[in-house]
Amino acid sequence: MNNQLQLNNINVESHKLLLTPEEVRNIIPLTNRAVQTILQCRGEIKNILNGKNQKIFLVIGPCSIHDVKAAHEYAERLKGLSDKVSDKIVIIMRVYFEKPRTTLGWKGLINDPHMDDSFDIESGIKIARRLLVHLNDMGIPTATEALDPIIPQYISDLISWTAIGARTTESQTHREMASGLSTPVGFKNGTDGNIQVAINAMQSALSGHSFLGIDSQGRISIYKTKGNPYSHVVLRGGNDKPNYDEESITHCIAELKKANLCSKIMVDCSHGNSNKDYKKQPEVFRNVISQISQGNRDLIAMMIESNLYEGNQKLTKDLDQLKYGVSITDACIDWETTEELILEAYQTLK
Repeated sequence: MNNQLQLNNINVESHKLLLTPEEVRNIIPLTNRAVQTILQCRGEIKNILNGKNQKIFLVIGPCSIHDVKAAHEYAERLKGLSDKVSDKIVIIMRVYFEKPRTTLGWKGLINDPHMDDSFDIESGIKIARRLLVHLNDMGIPTATEALDPIIPQYISDLISWTAIGARTTESQTHREMASGLSTPVGFKNGTDGNIQVAINAMQSALSGHSFLGIDSQGRISIYKTKGNPYSHVVLRGGNDKPNYDEESITHCIAELKKANLCSKIMVDCSHGNSNKDYKKQPEVFRNVISQISQGNRDLIAMMIESNLYEGNQKLTKDLDQLKYGVSITDACIDWETTEELILEAYQTLK
C-alpha cells in the first residue's frame, strides 16, 4: 500500500478547490446593459468578417491588466473616444488577464492578482469578472486572450472578441476550445512568422470537435462543438520581421482564399511588426490605415498595446514603487498618442 502512494502526485505540494463557474457568475452577475454591449459588439464583428459592415475594429488597451483603478480610468477615456468614431471604427478594450511566459514571469491578474507569487486564483477570477462587468456596463466591449482552457467558463460570457496567441495557435487544445467559443476568434501567426499555423487553426476551429472540459458546476464533461464560423488571421510579424506590408498582406489573402477560408485580416501593431519597439506601433498603424483607405477591404482590424502612460516597468516586491498607469509587461504607447492615432484614422476613413 505504501508503494502505491508513490505513484501519483509525487511533485504536487498542495491543491485546493475553487468556486465553480456557476457560483462565481451568481456572485458577480451580468447586467442588462452589459448584455446589450456584448451582443451588439459581437454582431458588428461578425458582420465585418462577413463583409456586411464596412467599419473596422480596433482591439486596444494595456498589454495586461494589473491595476483595476488604472483600467477604469483608461476605459473612461476610451469610451469618450469611441463615441466620437463609432460610425467608422468599433473600439474594443484589450483586457488581458493571462500572460503566456516563454520561461518564467508574472502570469497575469487571474493567476497572481496580488503580484506576490501567492497565486490567489479565486480572487483573481472575481476581480477579473467584476472588471469585465463594469466595462461592459459602461458600454465598452472587451477582448482577451484565451490561455487556460478552464478560465473561459468563468468569464467568456463577458468577452466580445478572443485571441489565440502565437504560442498556442498550434495547440490542439486551443483549436478545440476555439471551435466552441461564442465569440469571433483571431488566430495569430506563429512566433517565427509562419502564417500556415494560423490557417490550419482556422480550418480546425471551423470544424466540430469532441473534448474534455468542465461545465458550469465544475464537473468534468465531454463537450461536442459545432465549429466556430467566425475566425480570422492576426498578423503579428515574427523573428523580428514585420508582415503588415502590402506584399505580406497580399500573400496572406491568397493563402486564405486557397484554403477557402475567411480572407479578412487583423494586424497586430506590436511584437514582430514593430520589432518589439512600442514607439514603432504608430508607424504600423498608419501604414495599415493607408492600405485600407486605398481600397483593401480584407484589412478589417488592428491591435495596439496602449496605456495611460508610455513604456513599461519591472515588477518589484515593493508594489508602492510601481508607477501608476504604466505596463508591467510589454511596453505600450501613451494615451495622447492613442487618441491622436484613432482620430487621425477616423478622418482618413471618412
